[in-house]
Amino acid sequence: MDTRVLKYFLTVAQTNNITKAAEQLHITQPTLSRQIMDLEAELDIKLFNRENHRLQLTKAGILFQQRATTLLQLLDQTENDLHQQEEALTGEINLGSAVSSVSPYITKLIFEFQKLYPNVIFNLSDGDGDVLRRQLDEGLNDLVCLLEPVEAAKYNFLELPVREEWGVMMKKEAPLAKYSTITKEDLYKIPLILPHRSIVRDEVSDILKLDQTRLNIRATTSLPGNTVSLLRNSNHYSLTIKGVYDNFHDPDLVFVPLVPNKSTGDVLAWRKNTILSPAIEKFLQFVNEQIQES
Repeated sequence: MDTRVLKYFLTVAQTNNITKAAEQLHITQPTLSRQIMDLEAELDIKLFNRENHRLQLTKAGILFQQRATTLLQLLDQTENDLHQQEEALTGEINLGSAVSSVSPYITKLIFEFQKLYPNVIFNLSDGDGDVLRRQLDEGLNDLVCLLEPVEAAKYNFLELPVREEWGVMMKKEAPLAKYSTITKEDLYKIPLILPHRSIVRDEVSDILKLDQTRLNIRATTSLPGNTVSLLRNSNHYSLTIKGVYDNFHDPDLVFVPLVPNKSTGDVLAWRKNTILSPAIEKFLQFVNEQIQES
């Protein structure tokens, strides 16, 4: 399958119109129509519903759009990697991280690494653990910073010298804001916002011997910004890590730690059985050296 045809398909999928897509691609409308029909014939599946001179992706078309986008991104990344030379290290590293205490740590490492290798570009993204792992699995990210636990059978990882303290974030005027610590009995009495990632919730529950069926769960979130917005506009409390609180610096919010104290480690993970680019290998070597020195 020609990558040129994939680009044609993605342009049509974006515009939902053959004529507009042909104008953007600087080819004739009949040529583009024929290319799309040939692609559907090759795949033996219908990618578009055609109604009233407008195209809409079918379910198969939506899936093909996602995979075609990933394929073209991987091809571009591969081409960049092949042109790298050790003498003048270049390339791009796609790195995802949760908003947490690991954020300032990893960004400082990036800054120090780029002093040595200024031609290496980092494409940074954030998300919760489920999103980051999916992006890693699909090749959209090369490296991700994750809260433990991680699937050791699936990923290689470096344990970072960063610990995330668990507690409850709330508005300054909330009744529990005057507490020095929060117990599991306190958690049973308040409306809670929980992390979306179930494996993390379960780990915290195990440490506290928490019965999740007794919790008054009002929302789950994957992005800290949504959590902070909910807290500002409700009487809810968020079970979260202190790194989220520290990153937002909101004077109207407070953080109270859990008792017994619970902390979680951070790791820098990458897929097993994957050929790493010289830039990624050099960065991992650099991070490992910094860990050993800390």
